[in-house]
Amino acid sequence: MTVQIPTIQFFEGISEELADVSLRRNPSTGVKSVLMVFKQLKAVENFNSFKSRFSNALRLTDSEGEITVEPSGVKFIFGGPEGDDLARVECKFEIDREDHWERFMRFMNRYAEANGMAYGEPEKKDSE
Repeated sequence: MTVQIPTIQFFEGISEELADVSLRRNPSTGVKSVLMVFKQLKAVENFNSFKSRFSNALRLTDSEGEITVEPSGVKFIFGGPEGDDLARVECKFEIDREDHWERFMRFMNRYAEANGMAYGEPEKKDSE
C-alpha cells in the first residue's frame, strides 16, 4: 500500500509549502474561516505557473482523496529594500458545513504530521 503524502496545490503538479494556518469561527453565524500563509509559491518561481494548468481552486490532497476549495481571497504581500520581494501569500476561505470542516481538519492533521507542524492556541493577553 502506498501512502499519499498530503499536498496543497494552486497549480496542478506543483505542491506548495504551508508556513502557517489560522482557524477562526464567527460566533454569530458559526461559519469557520481559514487563513493559509505561504512564505513562497513554487508556482510563481521560474515561471512554473506557465508550465502547469491552473486548477481555479486550491487543491488539498491526502489519503482520503482531494478537497477542492475556492478561496474568497488571495493576497500577495511584498517587502524587501525595493518592495518587490515576495514576503508571503495569504489565502482565505470559509467553511460553513460541519462535515466539510471535519474533513478539512483531518487533512490538516495529516499535513501537520507529515510536515512537522504543531497546533497551538494563540497566547491570551492579560487584561490587567
